[in-house]
Amino acid sequence: MWGGRTGAFLRPSGWWPTGVLGRRLLNCNAASLAGSSSPRCWNCGGPGGPPRGDRFFCPQCRALQPPDPTRDYFSLMDCNRSFRVDTVKLQHRYQQLQRLVHPDFFSQRSQNEKDFSEKHSTLVNEAYKTLLAPLSRGLYLLKLRGIEIPEGTDYEMDSQFLTEIMEINEKLAEAQAKQKELTDDVSRAFERDNFEKAKELLTKMRYFSNIEEKIKLKKIPL
Repeated sequence: MWGGRTGAFLRPSGWWPTGVLGRRLLNCNAASLAGSSSPRCWNCGGPGGPPRGDRFFCPQCRALQPPDPTRDYFSLMDCNRSFRVDTVKLQHRYQQLQRLVHPDFFSQRSQNEKDFSEKHSTLVNEAYKTLLAPLSRGLYLLKLRGIEIPEGTDYEMDSQFLTEIMEINEKLAEAQAKQKELTDDVSRAFERDNFEKAKELLTKMRYFSNIEEKIKLKKIPL
């Protein structure tokens, strides 16, 4: 009565159709290799490795993981890879990450975690400073695309622009010279206890300082 249905329930290893057992073994080996090649936590050996997304810690033992060397600044700071960046959001992200990885929070942890914390914190600082300023942000975007502007060269600059830069440098030099002159005058005023004169000179210095700052900013338009 059961003779015709035995094969449906029991199939001795030698009775598998040709190729089926081989495929099963191959699939098992592939899965094993895939699991062994995935990043592992340095501390407990569990699934961990370089942090992706916001997973800076091993989900099993909560040990801080090393920085991911393949992650770019935009990904780290949760920004779109674009020249336009929400600087308020960038600042909030910076503060959030520093609360996670700043070395002050790892003084009682293992030496590995202290080292990783230093690296994370340095990386976050570099990413924040790079993406905050328009010039460094643009240069970094180009670098990600394999394009770099040689330092100290007038790379494809038109003569009108170069003339403008020379004029700005001349004005900046004049402002700096005037600041030096005023600084010497203020020093002499204080030495003579002439505070009214010092007040007058410092007021002038403040104006020149503002002009100097505006000249500097003009060299790197926002």
